[in-house]
Amino acid sequence: MDSRVSSPEKQDKENFVGVNSKRLGVCGWLLFSLSFLLVIITFPISIWMCLKIIKEYERAVVFRLGRIQADKAKGPGLILVLPCIDVFVKVDLRTITCNIPPQEILTRDSVTTQVDGVVYYRIYSAVSAVANVNDVHQATFLLAQTTLRNVLGTQTLSQILAGREEIAHSIQTLLDDATDLWGIRVARVEIKDVRIPVQLQRSMAAEAEATREARAKVLAAEGEMNASKSLKSASMVLAESPIALQLRYLQTLSTVATEKNSTIVFPLPMNILEGIGGVSYDNHKKLPNKARGPLATGSQLLHREWYLFLRRSQQLETERIPTLFM
Repeated sequence: MDSRVSSPEKQDKENFVGVNSKRLGVCGWLLFSLSFLLVIITFPISIWMCLKIIKEYERAVVFRLGRIQADKAKGPGLILVLPCIDVFVKVDLRTITCNIPPQEILTRDSVTTQVDGVVYYRIYSAVSAVANVNDVHQATFLLAQTTLRNVLGTQTLSQILAGREEIAHSIQTLLDDATDLWGIRVARVEIKDVRIPVQLQRSMAAEAEATREARAKVLAAEGEMNASKSLKSASMVLAESPIALQLRYLQTLSTVATEKNSTIVFPLPMNILEGIGGVSYDNHKKLPNKARGPLATGSQLLHREWYLFLRRSQQLETERIPTLFM
């Protein structure tokens, strides 16, 4: 195994500089004594310069003679800072919002698009955020931009539009792993907007419209097929029962009579006389001449029945009834 390749644990120890067990040395103790003596001499004026207030959401990383004073940040509350030898840096531990500006991205299917997003992160280790990186917020901002471009560049446009949550989760995982040494914890990543060219938008709209039309045609064809099956079943039932056909005929006449028309023409098939007169027109022709009776009587009877039926069911006006038999 190559000796130049170190383990992750060794890299973490090299990058993390929060713990320093070295002593101040002789010169350090001498300067510390002089600084403390200066505070005593100038008391109580110096006490206002040495006491610092750290808020609840803040931490202070104190450097004494260039070295981090303790293994962790101080605060919240009052801390003592000696003049001339101590320097402290405040770190805000609240969640920070990082807006990623629109990025020009070439997707895997060679489509140019603009994507912007937002990253929510916070500092969980103030010592690492101060000692391991120069500007933790600028570094996180630039890393979020490059990670967004790299991840979206491996996806197609349809995958970006359909799988925003999965892509955002993968970006969050990559950012969280990369910024762990900086004391950063990425809480959430969101893709705000995906902008595509206008010409491509028109093409996608036309494709969606064609898909909807094809689906509508398929549904219409299925409806016609089901209707034809129902008509076939109804025709079989009517063929088995002639009385059902006559009832259907009467129902149609009732429906037509309800409309406000000045003239209504009723088609009168001759075979319907079988239910009233008992003899059809064809059977009447087959009878001998002596046995034939006039069909006018049956026809007049049928007209009279229609007249009474319409008077009872629809209550038509008297002046409209004679037009039914013209």
